[in-house]
Amino acid sequence: MLRTRAPLLASRSALGVLALAVVLASGGGARAAGFDLDAVAERAAHLAAKPFHDPRGAVPDWLLKITYDQWRDIRFRTEHALWRDRHLPFQVQFFHPGLYYDRIVQVNVVTPEGVEPVAFSPSEFDYGKNDFASRVPQKLGFAGFRIHAPIKRPDYYDEVIVFLGASYFRALGRDEVFGQSARGLAIDTAEPRGEEFPYFREFWLVQPKPRDRQITVYALLDSPSLTGAYRFRIEPGEPTVVHTTCRLFLRHDVHKLGIAPLTSMFFHGENTPRWFNDFRPEAHDTDGLLVAFATGEWLWRPLDNPTVLNVNAFQADGLRGFGLLQRDRDFDHYQDLETQAQRRPSVWIVPEGDWGPGHVELVEIPTSTDTNDNVVAYWVPATPAHPGAPVTFAYTLSWYGDDPSRPPGGRVVSTRQDGGTGKDTRRFVIDFTGKQLAAIPADRILRGVVTVLGGDEVAEIINQQVVHNPFVGGWRLAFEVRPKKRQPIELRAFLDENGSTLTETWSYVMLP
Repeated sequence: MLRTRAPLLASRSALGVLALAVVLASGGGARAAGFDLDAVAERAAHLAAKPFHDPRGAVPDWLLKITYDQWRDIRFRTEHALWRDRHLPFQVQFFHPGLYYDRIVQVNVVTPEGVEPVAFSPSEFDYGKNDFASRVPQKLGFAGFRIHAPIKRPDYYDEVIVFLGASYFRALGRDEVFGQSARGLAIDTAEPRGEEFPYFREFWLVQPKPRDRQITVYALLDSPSLTGAYRFRIEPGEPTVVHTTCRLFLRHDVHKLGIAPLTSMFFHGENTPRWFNDFRPEAHDTDGLLVAFATGEWLWRPLDNPTVLNVNAFQADGLRGFGLLQRDRDFDHYQDLETQAQRRPSVWIVPEGDWGPGHVELVEIPTSTDTNDNVVAYWVPATPAHPGAPVTFAYTLSWYGDDPSRPPGGRVVSTRQDGGTGKDTRRFVIDFTGKQLAAIPADRILRGVVTVLGGDEVAEIINQQVVHNPFVGGWRLAFEVRPKKRQPIELRAFLDENGSTLTETWSYVMLP
């Protein structure tokens, strides 16, 4: 499950992407002009009816043994960018196979005249100091691609979204730098049988019109267990919004499907009780999971780097939204000039339609370095899918900086803990802020509602208090927990005044 982070200019997955070198049999004409999700779904359904075949081996073995610096020194020549000479609102550049990326992706372009494959040529790349350019097969193929658009200023095309490695893709808003990744699908994550990583094997890029503000990308997903047809409608801006629809076709039953998965890195933060030999006060791409329930409740779970695998499920029938967020935007809390962690994007996912019963699952994997993506979050449907009955999910992903309106009430801005004042106790200090909280006079009395899953038999809450905190424009809740059993303890807390809930619900698992 633990994924090594690949270069920041690409995806963090250590897995490559493979595609069969197949173009549309219809070639062009009316069918190609009307290319849509149904056309990809036909391919996915046809592929699902056959046994899975993983045609690794298209990338020469010697190219997979190059170093990180050698792979990074291979750069696509910008003058060869797709649509550069047409002055369209989007341009596309491509990635070279090698190192982690051991599968070839077939990329096609959809125009009113038809569908055509994008041809690979080593001449489209600058190999820098590498001396092996002449050994690269002339028709090798691409590892992935990135889409550029004038997101910051009209005369420069910035990177907007990257598709590279398995089913990983990363986007950013106008004011952010690349951070966490999304995936097409998660299969059997954190299961004893091992995780399965599906991959996008073929893409179709719809050529935009001169005044288009969005671009459409279709993708064909494949894995031993299933296939899938995907449509991404990408709108760059602040935020950058990716409207996603997927149609899945199972080859056989899957124990756990993870819909709309997000993958991030959390090394250490203000709430981490362990010490790390690191000059940075904090090191993470996101610092919490936010879930919006059909009941109107909002839940915030601060992330952590546990000493053992930690998997938590949050029942979310009729889910309204979830995401991994980077709430801490203060450079002084990171002190990292290179990664600019305070500018990493949050990602918020909103289902289109009712997804029905299910739960949001959070997986936190122990890591001793910040080069691993060790946090995964996704939604798991309660009703399993079966072969012969395709399932469809639609949702939007918003990649953005800070949004104080999410949630609409008070929100947690920091979680800290220490050993407490008594024997075998743990103290938690939680700061809440928000527009409404900031407007409450300091002499008002607010109440902290703290609960323990399992009640008094599991743990006792002592020394609880709520005080005004003018330094964050909000209020501070502090309490101590005295465990009565040596087991993980699930805690919940929020602020209340006269029976009116003022904040989201803070959630935490205190491990023994």
